[in-house]
Amino acid sequence: MGQTVVVDNRPGAASLIGTQIAANAAADGYTLLLADSGLTINIAFFKDPKYDALKSFDPVSVVAEAPYILVVNPGLPYAGSLKDFVAAAKAQPGKLTIGSAGGGSGTHMTGELFRLRAGINMIHVPYKSVGPAMSDVVAGQIQSTISTPAVSLPLVKAGRLKILAAAVPKRSRLLPDVPTFAEGGVPDVNVSNWYSIVSVGGTPKPVVKRLYDEIVRALAAPDMVDRLAVSGLEPGGITPEQFRRKIEEELVRWKRVIKDAGIKQE
Repeated sequence: MGQTVVVDNRPGAASLIGTQIAANAAADGYTLLLADSGLTINIAFFKDPKYDALKSFDPVSVVAEAPYILVVNPGLPYAGSLKDFVAAAKAQPGKLTIGSAGGGSGTHMTGELFRLRAGINMIHVPYKSVGPAMSDVVAGQIQSTISTPAVSLPLVKAGRLKILAAAVPKRSRLLPDVPTFAEGGVPDVNVSNWYSIVSVGGTPKPVVKRLYDEIVRALAAPDMVDRLAVSGLEPGGITPEQFRRKIEEELVRWKRVIKDAGIKQE
């Protein structure tokens, strides 16, 4: 685009700090937010996130996404399949554990959605990130965790973790041998960790279109596709209108999951 891009990392508070800063910036197209699925989850999880996912931002496009996956210790007697795992959880209610990258994270919410759809009672074990959760699965401290392919595949290839299911409607191109949750008897668990570009709410539509066109052009480059694949990501490119509908749908879903799972808002 012939412009210098300055990356301003603002970590903390489940991404709320950076998100709130972007929400209060000028709506001129020069301040963009690299938002992930926490953009919608945080609205349901926090009582006062101080932004509105649909009004504070104008969706541009999803850049890339990766399916959430359920990984277990391969030495477990019920690690053969998702059906075996669910059967063991039903036989031992409140005994099996599932880790996450922390309360309100995408891994936590996906785990809760899985638990609700499977009708099982498991103990949620929150960590500060998914790395320690996976380490404890490998060590046998917990039985399972929700993760993403990028961080799990090295341990899977080494035989230290096993993927039981991917949260996608049909098998992922990057994980062709991994069954979906639906194939394992647990329907309607379709959750990806998506990375997107959103602009400040009220950005002129021609500016949003220019940003969208440039993102799509970049995603069409073979070297970009290869680079994303190395990180376990599939390229996005949906239109601003499609992205807005995706946000609307996820806002409804996570609000329902929070309620049905009895999770107390932070």
